[in-house]
Amino acid sequence: MFKNFKIDWLSNIRGDLLAGIVVALALIPEAIAFSIIAGVDPKVGLYASFSISVVIAFTGGRSGMISAATGAMALLMITLVKDHGLQYLLVATVLTGLLQILAGYLKLGNLMRFVSRSVVTGFVNALAILIFMAQLPELTNVTWHVYAMTLAGLGIIYLFPYLPVIGKLIPSPLICIVGLTAFAMMFNVDVRTVGDMGDLPDTLPIFLWPDVPLNFETLLIVLPYSIGLAVVGLLESMMTATIVDDLTDTNSDKNRECKGQGIANVFTGFLGGMAGCAMIGQSMINIKSGGRGRLSSLAAGGFLLIMVVFLGPWLKQIPMAALVAVMIMVAIGTFSWQSIMDMKKHPLSTNIVMLATVAMVVATHNLAIGVFVGVLLASLFFANKISRMMVVRNNIGESDSCEYRVIGQVFFASSDKFTGSFDFKEVLESVTIDLSAAHFWDVTAVSALDKVVIKFRREGTHVNLIGMNQATRTIVDKFGVHDKPEEVERLLAGH
Repeated sequence: MFKNFKIDWLSNIRGDLLAGIVVALALIPEAIAFSIIAGVDPKVGLYASFSISVVIAFTGGRSGMISAATGAMALLMITLVKDHGLQYLLVATVLTGLLQILAGYLKLGNLMRFVSRSVVTGFVNALAILIFMAQLPELTNVTWHVYAMTLAGLGIIYLFPYLPVIGKLIPSPLICIVGLTAFAMMFNVDVRTVGDMGDLPDTLPIFLWPDVPLNFETLLIVLPYSIGLAVVGLLESMMTATIVDDLTDTNSDKNRECKGQGIANVFTGFLGGMAGCAMIGQSMINIKSGGRGRLSSLAAGGFLLIMVVFLGPWLKQIPMAALVAVMIMVAIGTFSWQSIMDMKKHPLSTNIVMLATVAMVVATHNLAIGVFVGVLLASLFFANKISRMMVVRNNIGESDSCEYRVIGQVFFASSDKFTGSFDFKEVLESVTIDLSAAHFWDVTAVSALDKVVIKFRREGTHVNLIGMNQATRTIVDKFGVHDKPEEVERLLAGH
């Protein structure tokens, strides 16, 4: 346990602390923007980002991943806040956390293994596009100073690491933010700043019980929103964890992450914050700035609170152009450029899944819908591919007998092909169906087998089934009717 503690907390202290500062600075405008989307005061998003980042540092299953208030979650809160107010949002946040904790104990994090690589790639590319698109309002209808500062910021971010020694010690995004802020203040450059986004809180968050009646009616109001928030939050967190796993070449505990996200949201609801989840953009900033351990998430939350409460006047001077440059860097780094080259050699179905995921996420701004569509398409393509690998070979024996050998997987997608592979018009005394190289997966497959056996028997042909494996025999014995005369009569009678 002490070894894990050293790895998670003490193995990269300098890198985690510096990365935490960069993440905290980048979190401020986003938390304010997401609060505005949800229709609540900016302090709700800022308190949420602080609380979630700090709590998840201790409870999460993925070191180096940043969680806070997010746009995907904020979009689901709009109607609830508009119709019922902030207090009901706080209750929904607590209930969201409880549902996520339950999901962790039910080990729903294991469902990530059903998400194909093409869906993950599409998810990453879509997020990169959304991150870039989110910066466009800061780059439209502005003076040339904004473009100049943004380009200068990108120059600092990409060129500073090439400086000897110091370029490796300090994260270039931090230099970008500090340098452009100092420049804007010294020369009084007229550009949009963090202070223009909204008022920053000037007090620490306090524990408060949501001021709503604790009854069944309140539960009915918040439950639909909490279910949606829990699903989207876990989905985005699991996908982000998978991406960070790949970037750092390490594994994470997805079920612990589910519980960790839930605990963080429960705390957040009682501290006056909105529900949140893992953030791919901030996690990328953290990783690229050198953050690897849990200390980076703790530092991000801690620095965020210190900055907004005690350093508000200074933070308000940060030009949005500096943060836009950082987020453009994140978008460029997040996008899988290799996936464009791979489209030439990947199967058409893989490309369709990836592009459909990108299109749905970008079009709806809803990560859950995009990933659901991607997983659905991937499943359909997989089922179609497996169904085409099932064959039935006809080995003609004596004139009045025949043997059919079934090879492959028989399930709902291949059942029609299975049934159509037999010739029921040929006059035969006996038919042997060899199932030793086949596997029957579902009730549809068993029904297809029943149909084949019954059709042969109606033509006066004796049918002998051989070679069933144990799993196939179990499902056939349980659901098959061809050896149950009363069931066959009922079936033939149309019942």
